[in-house]
Amino acid sequence: MDAERIITLHPQGKKGVNILKSKYDQITEFIIQKLREYEEISYQKLSDLAEIELSDSFDGKVVWYIVSVKLDLEARGFIERIPKTSPHRLRLKN
Repeated sequence: MDAERIITLHPQGKKGVNILKSKYDQITEFIIQKLREYEEISYQKLSDLAEIELSDSFDGKVVWYIVSVKLDLEARGFIERIPKTSPHRLRLKN
């Protein structure tokens, strides 16, 4: 049983990670949904919400997947870090 996998991208060109596409899709959907809901969100709040909302149903370390998929979505131009925010905040890219 070969499950489809994806190699993530990194915004600074570093080596991505190889993860199950089903998990990638689930985390991507979560991140996009939260960015639509909040418009802007701190990375910390996004991680906290993911822990609360996904931990019971997600098989794996939720925060690790949030980091990996967030970086991939940044590299692909779907989301962006808002410049000069500390702690860094995220938004959907126009």
